[in-house]
Amino acid sequence: MASPRTITIVALSVALGLFFVFMGTIKLTPRLSRDAYNEMKRAYKSYVRALPMLKKMGVSSILLRKSIGALEVACGIVMTLVPGRPKDVANFLLLLLVLAVLFFHQLVGDPLKRYAHALVFGILLTCRLLIARQPEEQPPEKRSLSVNGDEQPLIHEAAPEKGKMKVS
Repeated sequence: MASPRTITIVALSVALGLFFVFMGTIKLTPRLSRDAYNEMKRAYKSYVRALPMLKKMGVSSILLRKSIGALEVACGIVMTLVPGRPKDVANFLLLLLVLAVLFFHQLVGDPLKRYAHALVFGILLTCRLLIARQPEEQPPEKRSLSVNGDEQPLIHEAAPEKGKMKVS
């Protein structure tokens, strides 16, 4: 049976992956929701206006929106379908992307309700990454010493904890 840690990682990976595939697709095409797509276009125009440095580097609102959308879709697919280390890399990239989006929202002065989802998903990405990077708990090994055919626990394991008496 899978450990609770494994179940948590898989559930978070699939849920986060599907969310980012959905959100990235909305940034790339109006097929899912024309209203959401138009809202994304408007938002990314305001982000580029607020950061003139992007304009100087030749980054248009269309390029910014489509590159972020494509990265979200690619990382979302990896989070959903690919096992192992690439999932952690995708998680980290999405976390950096969420931090950038939070920066954009703050830069243009959006109210909290416009970027609350980014905060929540940033926290979920952080939790998933922390859980995935923790080492798997190993059950403690029972070490024993064979004396005259009988298994005896080692002395330091058989001794009571300091300050406690062992009553037989």
